Amino acid sequence: MLSRVWSAATCGIDALPVEIETSISTGLPSYAVVGLPDGAVRESRDRIYAAFQNTGIPLPHGKITINLAPADFRKEGAAFDLPIALGLLAAHMQDAKHEALATTCVLGELALNGDVRPIRGVLPMVIRARREGIKSVIVPSGNAREASLVDDMEVLPLANIREGHAFLKQAPGGPVPFRENTSRLVHESQRDDCDFSDVRGQEDVKRALEVAAAGGHNAMMVGPPGAGKTMLARRIATILPPLSREEALETTQIHSVGGILNERGVVTMRPFRAPHHTISDAGLCGGGSNPMPGEISLAHNGVLFLDELPEFKRQALEVLRQPLEEGKITISRARITVAYPARFMLIASMNPCPCGMQHSLNGNCVCTPAQIQRYLGKISGPLMDRIDLHLEVLPVPFDTLSDRGEAESSEAVRRRVLAARDIQRKRFKGLPHNAHCNAQMSMRLVRKHCSLDATGENLLKTVIQRLGLSARAYGRILKVARTIADMAASQAIRPEHLAEAIQYRVLDRRPY
Repeated sequence: MLSRVWSAATCGIDALPVEIETSISTGLPSYAVVGLPDGAVRESRDRIYAAFQNTGIPLPHGKITINLAPADFRKEGAAFDLPIALGLLAAHMQDAKHEALATTCVLGELALNGDVRPIRGVLPMVIRARREGIKSVIVPSGNAREASLVDDMEVLPLANIREGHAFLKQAPGGPVPFRENTSRLVHESQRDDCDFSDVRGQEDVKRALEVAAAGGHNAMMVGPPGAGKTMLARRIATILPPLSREEALETTQIHSVGGILNERGVVTMRPFRAPHHTISDAGLCGGGSNPMPGEISLAHNGVLFLDELPEFKRQALEVLRQPLEEGKITISRARITVAYPARFMLIASMNPCPCGMQHSLNGNCVCTPAQIQRYLGKISGPLMDRIDLHLEVLPVPFDTLSDRGEAESSEAVRRRVLAARDIQRKRFKGLPHNAHCNAQMSMRLVRKHCSLDATGENLLKTVIQRLGLSARAYGRILKVARTIADMAASQAIRPEHLAEAIQYRVLDRRPY
């Protein structure tokens, strides 16, 4: 007997369809899997046979050949356990309803007791199945909510192999279609325990971070330990616009492939990733023989926070150049090349010197000018050029810390950010350029939307000549000025908007 079962395999955040053909013929008992399976796929036989035996399902017998097509693409992981098992049953059972598998994609890993375990990468595989015309998908129960994000797809969650056996016979006890209002789930789950009102003082820095959030700009905070840099950074996500359903779907795809989805099965809040400074360049950008997403991709549509930036390996930091410009990272290996989205807000922090005590309240800095220069020199000029706002964070006086008054909440700040983003959304609507906020504008859009009057032109010319700023820094100053003007609901960029944008280039004005 011959059976065919549809499945899929991930390739980056996309997926490839895989057809599993099972042939059972007379002859000496044997079991062979062909089509470039890896070790985990070859080991599926032992998991499948143990699951059949422990659940009372008759074991197939005879000469068994399983082909994973296309045969020139390497198949990896345990997600093929369930489709191979159902293919074996369909080829072995006399009463199997093969038409039930004709328009169904099957995904899942089997436990020895017959339970179906969750797998990673379900969302991109279900999206690809819909693209191929598949009408329904069988997934582990733990992946049902994730799979339900895809419209026009019937999701059949499977708890154990017995339900799959009943599905093939179209008998009672089979899987029941799962339905979830994912739009409501995304909307209701966007809550955070952090709030801007927790931060006392630092009003100038809060204003600058509001500008960064309004335009999607990168920011660097420089100040002594305990000034509040990390506390401020962890609250930036609370003032960003809520994830749209499309953004949630895209972000969930990446987290699904990375295997870090939460129990909800869907990413409902903007990611906040804060890797340790010992991370490698592969950990930051992604990698491996089968390239997995790195921290910059896991931060897509959210915030990447690099605390103590000069402590990171220089090679790891230089990896950030391409993603900061293009919003994606391309990883090339001998067998495969994948591209992961990586459009994030970079928020970095650093001390002003190795000991961190320069500009502190006690002023006991013991670093020499050469040590400070060497410390700051770990960050290259090209990387610093790509950071729009350089902010000085000074220690907070005791009287401000002990103030019991009410500080402005994240919700109040977010309303202003949303108003500015709405202006930008209308500005870029219908344009062929892939820009959603001011930080993503190309130079053509900068020339079109960031024109200055004569006073502004003279001011910017003086600053560029005096500080020797690069063309990239020139463009980023104009983008920040455009955001400040949007926050003031001004059609034109006035000199005061430009002056505020210029003052956010602290590290251009002095070596610190």
